[in-house]
Amino acid sequence: MAELFDRVVLPVASVEDAVATCRAARPYLTGSVVAVHVIEKAGGAPDKASVEQREEVAEEIFEAVHDALDDGRTVETDLRYGTDVSETIFAAAEDHDASAIVITPRGGSRWVRLLTGDVSLDLVTETDRPVVVLPDVLEAADDGGEGS
Repeated sequence: MAELFDRVVLPVASVEDAVATCRAARPYLTGSVVAVHVIEKAGGAPDKASVEQREEVAEEIFEAVHDALDDGRTVETDLRYGTDVSETIFAAAEDHDASAIVITPRGGSRWVRLLTGDVSLDLVTETDRPVVVLPDVLEAADDGGEGS
């Protein structure tokens, strides 16, 4: 199973997501990590925030990843722009020759996911490489499961 974690892509959407994903993945990582953040473009519609604002948020997200994982392992960051977040993550995984994509799905009701689309579902069902889905260890502990 070590080969699975030799070069992983960690999609991260926010600082909180980056912290949770790194916390969950850290015990399994055996090689290098590429943290990928996608700035979603509206495809002709007005964007929710300026590109500059979203790039500043991306810098904070990547800083959180480095804080969580910079302990001798190789940690790269990749800021991408795209209209389809899943497809953009798949392209990053291919470009970086990732052995797997590692995610910690974010919560949300089924209605929210139905209305906004579910990137996690697309990542698991539409990919050509392994996807490892790890629970947030703190949420698992809060729900009575094991956590650290």
